[in-house]
Amino acid sequence: MQRQAIALSQQIPNLNLMRALWLGALALAFVLVQAVMAHARPESLAPLAEQISPSVVNITTSTVVEGRTGPQGIVPEGSPFEDFFREFQDRNGQGNRPRRSSALGSGFVISEDGYIVTNNHVIEGADEIQIEFFNGDELEAELIGTDPNTDIALLKVEASGPLPFVPFGDSDGARVGDWVVAMGNPLGQGFSVSAGIVSARNRALSGTYDDYIQTDAAINRGNSGGPLFNMDGEVIGVNTAILSPNGGSIGIGFSMASNVVTRVVDQLQEFGETRRGWLGVRIQDVTEDIAEAIGLEPVAGALVTSVPEGPAMEAGMQDGDVIISFAGVDVEDTRGLVRQVGNSPVGETVRVVVFRDGETVTLLVTLGRREEAEGAVPAVAEGPEDTPADPVTKDVLGLTLSTLTDEMRTELGLSEDQDGLAVTAVDETTEAYEKGLRAGDVITEAGQQKVTSIADFETRLEEVKDAGRKSLLLLVRRGGDPRFVALSLAE
Repeated sequence: MQRQAIALSQQIPNLNLMRALWLGALALAFVLVQAVMAHARPESLAPLAEQISPSVVNITTSTVVEGRTGPQGIVPEGSPFEDFFREFQDRNGQGNRPRRSSALGSGFVISEDGYIVTNNHVIEGADEIQIEFFNGDELEAELIGTDPNTDIALLKVEASGPLPFVPFGDSDGARVGDWVVAMGNPLGQGFSVSAGIVSARNRALSGTYDDYIQTDAAINRGNSGGPLFNMDGEVIGVNTAILSPNGGSIGIGFSMASNVVTRVVDQLQEFGETRRGWLGVRIQDVTEDIAEAIGLEPVAGALVTSVPEGPAMEAGMQDGDVIISFAGVDVEDTRGLVRQVGNSPVGETVRVVVFRDGETVTLLVTLGRREEAEGAVPAVAEGPEDTPADPVTKDVLGLTLSTLTDEMRTELGLSEDQDGLAVTAVDETTEAYEKGLRAGDVITEAGQQKVTSIADFETRLEEVKDAGRKSLLLLVRRGGDPRFVALSLAE
């Protein structure tokens, strides 16, 4: 009994030691959790706001507009009081008098010598641009350049000394759930801060080069052109648009990603304009049925629907090619290709790998400049021999096809040398109708081969069936715009 008591007394210190170690570990874990939570959600954003506020500016623009034709802004259009107020304006000589209109926006300083970034729509058409700084100073700004494609504008002010500015951050490093801060001049209320998180990445709205960060930080009218900051005080986006049924913030705002903005700003600083690479093709995404129709695996790339005169044509690219690699980077879809080409230097020669007739072909393309090409008129291709005067028709795959006649070309607004088969009717119960084919469309290719007659179409159809394909790929033109459509073959 005495021996057991001695043994127990020896174990008690060990138990106390273990309990102390366990409580110490628990306390350390609690401290670490608190530290992580404090890092994830700072107790206050005041230090960050104090740090970045001096670099954010309010922008006021002024524009002289022609006299109003009616009492807009006073009564709703169509109101019974509209005629009364119009008569009142005319009687007082205000009906046709030019007036000065003002607009508000935001921006931020990116260099100590006075370069300022904002949205193009904030300053578009402005006669005067006034900058108000956080300390109350006001300076007139000069417009350096704009890029409507990304809605970015670059301004410049001349200050008596160095200005506080903010750096750009890496928008690609922003993660969904990261904290962000938006600053600007919402609804003309002056300098204002709102906070939220990154709700989504890589959003596209309507532009060719869209790469928006979606955030629930409050963004309202007047915030346009203002910065979206990360917790390090770096600009990762330019607040540009909101999605709202009532014009106010409902927690869905969009900021153009900084990695897009910096490229634009660099070119505007150097050239006063953008200079984007241009490949010279019209493209569409590759769908599963299109990929099956041409034997392409995996389903990826950009399908070339048209090759006008330009860099791609000079390099030997053809209608129906699928661009699967550009400058060593795999092409996932058309959006990715357009952005990559646009970010490439003008005049650079790049390797472009295309999928053609079941094989890959490598082309060397010297890129042109997109801005110059956008105003060019495409050359008209030399046409084939005339088609018969009397149309020949055939019903196939839910389509009623007819050879083109001069009368049809005139009715459809086609050039005299346009070849192909006219779609004169579409069965509304078929896949062709579901995929958007309509009467008035012109089919110029079937199975990636040109068709000028019903016999050509039937030959292509048999070739595709003999090859074991489950669908036939058609190149369809409507109003001059080409697109590929894959139709399943009926058993």
